[in-house]
Amino acid sequence: MEWLNYHHLLYFWSVAKHGTMTKACEELRLAQPTISGQIGQLENTLGEKLFIRTGRRLALTEMGHLVFKYAEDIFSTGQELMNTVKGQVNGHPARLVVGIADAVPKPLATQLLKSALKLYRPTRLICQEDKLLQLLTDLTAHRLDLVIADTPPPSTIKEHAYSHPLGETGITLFATAKLTAQYRREFPQSLNSAPLLLPTPNAVLRRLLDQWLINRGLRPNIVGEFDDSATLKAFGQDGYGIFPGASVIEKEICRQYRVQVLGRLETLKQHFYAITVERRLKHPAVLALVRTARQELLG
Repeated sequence: MEWLNYHHLLYFWSVAKHGTMTKACEELRLAQPTISGQIGQLENTLGEKLFIRTGRRLALTEMGHLVFKYAEDIFSTGQELMNTVKGQVNGHPARLVVGIADAVPKPLATQLLKSALKLYRPTRLICQEDKLLQLLTDLTAHRLDLVIADTPPPSTIKEHAYSHPLGETGITLFATAKLTAQYRREFPQSLNSAPLLLPTPNAVLRRLLDQWLINRGLRPNIVGEFDDSATLKAFGQDGYGIFPGASVIEKEICRQYRVQVLGRLETLKQHFYAITVERRLKHPAVLALVRTARQELLG
């Protein structure tokens, strides 16, 4: 078996991060000929050139970019290992910093995170809620360990973030007892002219619902559109209209908002994803979250 010299990879990684040999020399406290020679040996081992010179800076070749991604994974994993070991020895729990996209139902996110904490402790959990693009910016800057979303990352950042499917759920329509009694008969045709509360048009769930209504020739009366799913449900609780929710948390929605199931949209599926900067998941709590999502909640 041919083994990789990780010292050579470390020198390459440092130069690739800084873009100059001088800064890598300062970081590693080594002379330039030493680093140049070690990188040359790495290129000989791989049989590929990793750098090209552009003026005073060193630019990565196509193969250099690929090797750099692997080096990032390898050395970030090593740092995670040291941090975790030091934390356990010193009695400090490992952290899990999670970003929750505003389109994700909060009861579902809560169930996912609680399940992860049951399987992996100790963990200090830090949750942030925001627009998906802002969360992805924080993720790629390594300020978050994980983003929970209802859509994969856009193509503009796919090179820096990886989506791991958690599973899917059906869509249910909910309403107060009064509205349920009025519109449950002859569902879904009863939705014609019925008061409906929906996410705003930029939401994935809204696009799914719009297409479902068009396919069935249904024209409800859309009385409200909301960015925040919790605000949408609060208006539904007060009887302003019928509203959608994830079928997997039907009982929780009915209990929390004191509403009833009006009907289920059997053909619609909402998908959820764990987005990380890792191609292969390593964080124990993230692994636990993905595993429980697939096996218990969204499998």
